[in-house]
Amino acid sequence: MMAEERKIKTDSPQAWLLAARPKTLSGAAVPVMIGVALAWVDTPLYVGGSFSWLAAVLCLLFSFAMQIDANFINDFFDFANGNDDAETRLGPRRACSMGWVKLDSMKRAIALTTCLACIIGLPLVYYGGLEMILVGMLCVIFAFLYTTFFSYQGLGDALVLLFFGIVPVCCSYYVQLHTVTWQVFLASVACGLVIDALLIVNNFRDRDNDRLAGKNTLIVLLGPEGGLQLYLGAGIGAIILGATFWMNGHPLATVLPLIYLLMHVFTYLKIKRIYQGKALNLCLGETARNIFIYGLLVSVGLLLV
Repeated sequence: MMAEERKIKTDSPQAWLLAARPKTLSGAAVPVMIGVALAWVDTPLYVGGSFSWLAAVLCLLFSFAMQIDANFINDFFDFANGNDDAETRLGPRRACSMGWVKLDSMKRAIALTTCLACIIGLPLVYYGGLEMILVGMLCVIFAFLYTTFFSYQGLGDALVLLFFGIVPVCCSYYVQLHTVTWQVFLASVACGLVIDALLIVNNFRDRDNDRLAGKNTLIVLLGPEGGLQLYLGAGIGAIILGATFWMNGHPLATVLPLIYLLMHVFTYLKIKRIYQGKALNLCLGETARNIFIYGLLVSVGLLLV
């Protein structure tokens, strides 16, 4: 497999596709799906309220662009700082460390995707007001700070909760209805917990290498047993917070995600059984699948009134 990977032509379309990590886009899509679904069902409740599909699409495209931008930033800085060794890495291969993408090319790609995200997000000012500029600026700034600082201080999970839960869900709702209810906020926290499970299993796999590199992730700080409980608790916590859907007149959005919880528990048991090594990448893929299914079940549950 390594020989085949190294044959990928430098800066080729295949190399850039791998660098973009398309499998991670489910984590970018799910919070927007939930925010849009919440806005759609709540639009009739507001006098003069109208739903804009263009605003919804712009939110999704901005989320995709920022996810790819963050992936490029992570790829570049981890390799440039010597924290991404192709020989010792347990996770999926990264473009810069494998030589698929030159560092100078990645610098230009980061500048390009950052500008593209800003261009896509700028029209959202028309729908959500000037505050959308501040939101966009924070997304860009923290995309850099996550890899270069916060992930080393055990704060990566907090940023995932904020920028893969609270910000995208609430903003996708806000650009439609110019308000955020407490039910929407709780739903955004639940979404953030579900997506944080992906970071948890990633850091659980890399805990030994991270400890040696001085990267104090939450898993390094809590230890493997604490990390396992954190993974399980993220899924359970999301389901508990999902009770807000029932209270707001959407019981199916609370009941259907129980399917997700069952899948989450099965993945947890698999993580516990495998415990360490590259085999945990299977659980990483399962967790990404579970996240998408959660988003789909919540959205369908909201729409089937």
